[in-house]
Amino acid sequence: MPFANFKVPEKTLTPTQKQEIVTRTTELYVELYGERARNTTMVLVEEVADGGWGISGDVLTLAMLGGAAAEDGDA
Repeated sequence: MPFANFKVPEKTLTPTQKQEIVTRTTELYVELYGERARNTTMVLVEEVADGGWGISGDVLTLAMLGGAAAEDGDA
């Protein structure tokens, strides 16, 4: 079974964006493995708590990343 695990900062993606990750990742696996992969592909989008990860020795926060994603339907 193909499996993809995306770890993203908490509150940086809208539900629509998460759906797009799942859909596009599934389509990529189908391109690579053929239609047989569609029904068994698992995509996990994990949200990491604010301040729960870093890069270059620095902890990243939501404020440093530019704030939360707008809710679906918000402008």
